[in-house]
Amino acid sequence: MIALYLLINTILDLFFWILILSAILSWLVAFNVVNTRNRAVYLIGDFLYRVTEPVLRPIRRVLPNMGGLDLSPIVVLLAISFIQNLLAQYWPRM
Repeated sequence: MIALYLLINTILDLFFWILILSAILSWLVAFNVVNTRNRAVYLIGDFLYRVTEPVLRPIRRVLPNMGGLDLSPIVVLLAISFIQNLLAQYWPRM
């Protein structure tokens, strides 16, 4: 049981950091710090987009349009933290 808890927690933690990296990369692209014509930047951005977009898309549909501000990563980060706290509190210990 502990191994399953650790696996779930590690996956959630990994997705947490992937989401943060995706947000940082999108800001760097928006402010022209990095260029997506660079092959490495494009590949990293494409990977991050493919991993995070299936989770973010349904939340974007529900959240109201805030202009250029995307709040869906913040909602997902809060949800991940909430789920991790719930698992830590209520997972059966042996």
